[in-house]
Amino acid sequence: MRKLILKMSMSLDGFVGGPNGEMDWTLRSRSEDGAAWVLETLQQAGLHAMGSHFYNEVASYWPTSTDPMAAPMNDIPKVVFTRQKSFDLHAGQGGVPAQEPSHGAASWASARIANGDLAEEMQRLKQEPGNYILAQGGADFARSLVELGLLDEYRLVIHPVALGSGLPLFSDLQQPMDLELISTTQFRAGAMAQVYRPVSA
Repeated sequence: MRKLILKMSMSLDGFVGGPNGEMDWTLRSRSEDGAAWVLETLQQAGLHAMGSHFYNEVASYWPTSTDPMAAPMNDIPKVVFTRQKSFDLHAGQGGVPAQEPSHGAASWASARIANGDLAEEMQRLKQEPGNYILAQGGADFARSLVELGLLDEYRLVIHPVALGSGLPLFSDLQQPMDLELISTTQFRAGAMAQVYRPVSA
């Protein structure tokens, strides 16, 4: 069974976004070595899992991006989780797609839709062959994965900033969760990647 891994940026005080989802605080501590670490995480994934809000935010950006991360974001299959019974994949690409969309745009337009029970949908995906499932983006989606205990690994990039308020990651836990620190990687601009796995009961 393949693993479900969450990759997110986080502030020192535990927020994955500002009060309105702002992410500009992550820019001040970005560096080449940090970007390389994120790129490696993206490249090794077998499937991107994301919430519908995150999909709508990034689906029009990556197909035309020249960022090195664009290739794995575009090339690797995607699944979009939504509570909507009918979800328009083209809405995230600015409306009706071009008659001959680029490879990148086509990959986003062909994403799978998962709108059933989150735990059941994710367990089905875990049973499929391939490299790990990478969940990223969307605080609500990430909190739901945490609350249901679906994550096998947390890859958190901790930025040297305290926000004071914002979107927390672990606020929906019903009881404390013990985590084992697997690795720590310090980046030149001050951010730090910390990889954790839940401790089995």
